[in-house]
Amino acid sequence: MNDKDLNLLRYSLIAVWWLTVVASLVEWNGQSLALLQAGGIRSIPLAHGLIAAGVVLDAALALALMGWPRRISYQLSGVAVIALTLIATLLLPSLWLHPLLPLGKNLPILVILHILARRAS
Repeated sequence: MNDKDLNLLRYSLIAVWWLTVVASLVEWNGQSLALLQAGGIRSIPLAHGLIAAGVVLDAALALALMGWPRRISYQLSGVAVIALTLIATLLLPSLWLHPLLPLGKNLPILVILHILARRAS
């Protein structure tokens, strides 16, 4: 895999994280809140705090991959993806059966992060 291909993979992940930030903010009181409530989070201030934490995490991951594309950035991104997938699975295991497979997208993301980490310094 050449550098252009690796950059394409990296930029695609950066786009995913920025789009997640935008979607979380646009759907602050919509789907973002509804998902947490469906997962048993009834407190709106707590739900908003969790959404905000997710926005900050996603933005930090995007910025790290933009400005510091190193092995540690990819590895930390992978840890975050695994942690968020596990949390989402605990809250709403039905997301694995959703026709659009919102958690399933994390599997190719982890593969991409693994490839980028192996090739990074």
